[in-house]
Amino acid sequence: MKQRAKRPKSMIPKPRSKLLFIIRIQGKNDMHPKTRKILYSLRLRKVFSGVFVKATEGVIEMLQKVEPYVTYGYPNLKNVKELIYKKGYARIDKKAVPLTDNNIIEQTLGKYGIICIEDIVHEIANLGPHFKEVIHFMGPLMLSKPEDGLIQGKKQPYKEGGDAGSREDEINDLISKMN
Repeated sequence: MKQRAKRPKSMIPKPRSKLLFIIRIQGKNDMHPKTRKILYSLRLRKVFSGVFVKATEGVIEMLQKVEPYVTYGYPNLKNVKELIYKKGYARIDKKAVPLTDNNIIEQTLGKYGIICIEDIVHEIANLGPHFKEVIHFMGPLMLSKPEDGLIQGKKQPYKEGGDAGSREDEINDLISKMN
């Protein structure tokens, strides 16, 4: 944990895309309290939950600190759409409500000009001006366990044949398996 936090600033990679999708792949056994706090601030409380975030330097820095517990990458429009339609739900009065009715969306996000699921997809995929409101309206996406499982080592970095860390565009294959 300390070695990850003390990395020089120049080692933080520049994000290729502005939208990141983060999936938590490991539980909380032997987890440092700071690491748990970072995962909670990213709204990743359960294993196989996923969230969309804006790729900023601060987020990339947080991801480097929790890298053994998450995998992340740049989702394409097709996967963003599929995730929201299949796994998306709204948080209304602290209850999860499936995104099946556009009236729910219009009542909550209508003041931002978002009236249907397609508007939510557009706002997330293009990082629109009301991205933050849409993300907080939706809860974290609960994904299914991949059919063939996470074959490689969970703790090993993706570049070394494991599952953790940055997958860049290969996150789309994992999303398809878990959706």
